[in-house]
Amino acid sequence: MALIGSEDRSPDDTGWLHPAWLPRSLTAPLRARTVLVVAPEHPVIRTVVDELSHAGAKAIWLTDTDATASRAVIDLTITIDPELPPESFRLARHGGQTSLVGADPKGVLYGHFHLLRRGRLAFQGQWRQPVSTPAIGLRMLDHWDNIDVHPVMGQVERGYAGGSLFYDAGSLRWDLGRVDQYARLLASVGVNAVSINNVNVHATETTLLTTRLDWVTRLADHLRPWGITVFLSVNFAAPIVLGDLDSCDPCDQRVRQWWADTTDRVYAAVPDLGGYLVKADSEGQPGPFAYGRSHADGANLLARALSPHQGVVLWRCFVYNHRQDWRDRSTDRARAAFDHFVELDGAFLDNVILQIKHGPIDFQVREPVSPLLAAMPRTRVCLELQVTAEYTGQQRHVHYLPEAWQEILGFRPWGDETKLWQLMAIGQSQSPESTTTESPRSVRSGGAIAAVSNVGRDEFWTGHPFAQANLYGFARLAWDPTLTPAAILDEWIGSTFPEANPDLAPLLRQIILGSRALYESYTAPNGVGFMVTPGSHYGPSVDGYEYSPWGTYHFADREGIGVDRTRASGSGYTGQYHQPWADLFESVETCPEELLLFFHHVRWDHRMHDGDTLAQHIYNSHFDGAAAIHSLARLWTQADGLVEPRLYRRVAERLDEQCRCAQEWCDQITSYVWRHSGIPDDHGRPLY
Repeated sequence: MALIGSEDRSPDDTGWLHPAWLPRSLTAPLRARTVLVVAPEHPVIRTVVDELSHAGAKAIWLTDTDATASRAVIDLTITIDPELPPESFRLARHGGQTSLVGADPKGVLYGHFHLLRRGRLAFQGQWRQPVSTPAIGLRMLDHWDNIDVHPVMGQVERGYAGGSLFYDAGSLRWDLGRVDQYARLLASVGVNAVSINNVNVHATETTLLTTRLDWVTRLADHLRPWGITVFLSVNFAAPIVLGDLDSCDPCDQRVRQWWADTTDRVYAAVPDLGGYLVKADSEGQPGPFAYGRSHADGANLLARALSPHQGVVLWRCFVYNHRQDWRDRSTDRARAAFDHFVELDGAFLDNVILQIKHGPIDFQVREPVSPLLAAMPRTRVCLELQVTAEYTGQQRHVHYLPEAWQEILGFRPWGDETKLWQLMAIGQSQSPESTTTESPRSVRSGGAIAAVSNVGRDEFWTGHPFAQANLYGFARLAWDPTLTPAAILDEWIGSTFPEANPDLAPLLRQIILGSRALYESYTAPNGVGFMVTPGSHYGPSVDGYEYSPWGTYHFADREGIGVDRTRASGSGYTGQYHQPWADLFESVETCPEELLLFFHHVRWDHRMHDGDTLAQHIYNSHFDGAAAIHSLARLWTQADGLVEPRLYRRVAERLDEQCRCAQEWCDQITSYVWRHSGIPDDHGRPLY
């Protein structure tokens, strides 16, 4: 069936929209090519056919039989090989013909976009790539979008790129054209699942299960052709909120039946729903604790309702006492997730996945990897990251997050060769050698990784144009955790600016690579957390959270700073790790300096590895960091004329704000250290 190309549809709002890493010029190598598609009829295959047509392919055939007679004039053949691992693909070129072989429709889709990344080289010479297989089965983005504009959280909780792609002041957006474009971006890097509402589920969002279920159906219809499965965040108290019952006790048969009946209706409308995402007994959200029940009781309640439909429960482990007394040093927020969940290992049904934040606190600038991720060998686990930069610059600062994620995914929980990403690939907290490593066949089996989305209706999708590289980087690391941040950045630059002046790429690398360490240098030092403005979480406020019920984070006094989390004299948090980390973190001498104040209360005159006192180390890092940001802002002026004017202006504006904010961080932190320590700066710089 021959198809004729057409122009790309415009976004659902009039006006300019940045194409991110899929500009029109990327499709140029496909123009006037003749393509043979030998694959079954399927919505995702239809998407690939439409993609090829829009790219200007001269003729496309869609058939379920081999058309060998036509192959002499074919530029590209696309076929299915179900013997390949799920979602994988293989690319090769031989005898003047390029071939794309996918394991299934999703594999074909992902292979198509990889072909675009190869550009003209995809149709030159002879070559063969090894099979490309996603390391992790479920690769998911969590949207914290509210249906109504919340008076505190806004349209998107912790959203720094404009309003929701899905909702508009209490309604589903009528025109979902931008959702289509967003789905295309995600599919191009292999994201295969999206939750469409905030984990802090308000009464309005609860109705997505019932009276607004048609909205879920519409969104699923727009995401499905791109191989993306929809998940719903649900309120554990939905049986009460929706007015049907007076209880949400997970052991109450009425409650179990309510969830079973409701879930049946949801799947009747959206048969391929991935399942539910749940935040329970956390920061005021309802949960099973109100009835004396455990997290396993709560998660299994929903798992039973989802099981007939092959759905899964993603149960978040972000649970801690947020009503603590700052004077009580026995309460340690870092211990909470481990203490709540590790004793329940093996108590969860097989379609429950525990979603665990990468660190024990809350997406801070620097945290150790959560010990819970490697502590539950009989339970499925999912690593949770945050692409939206709540505590890491809020997409107003250049902050290349893959540099942090590579460290997290490469963490070795037992000190041997086993890395954290391998645990996420098999979906369990045990060594890959001790369990199956078969590739997942559905979202119900295999490993999982999730991240909080950073997109909105901003014309650059992510507020800061360079924050697009974080979204791109999350997806690429979820597919292949062995990729380096530098390699991912080069991919992003090459795709986003495919026809740029050759001077641009080195300039972008100089600004973006190393930006994670630079941001850390002028913000909260050496593993201290929450030195941010309460509420907004942007900009410095050294004691802003220190005496609040949310937790105590630095315990600064005239002697020193940091939290004693040792087994010998502190909260005992170091004991939650396997060896060698338990002992390495326990000692001031062996604890990595970037985490020194996370694990230890350290004197201001403590000598760091370079011989400086802790106080001087903080002075140096903050003055140097603030100065470096000003240098990057000056460096960006060289890009004037090398990029689209709107993009140039946006980055320049963001760098100006980063300069201002970095100086504010420097002034507040250095002044605070000087007033508490009494140690002057060796270089005579002003300590206000």
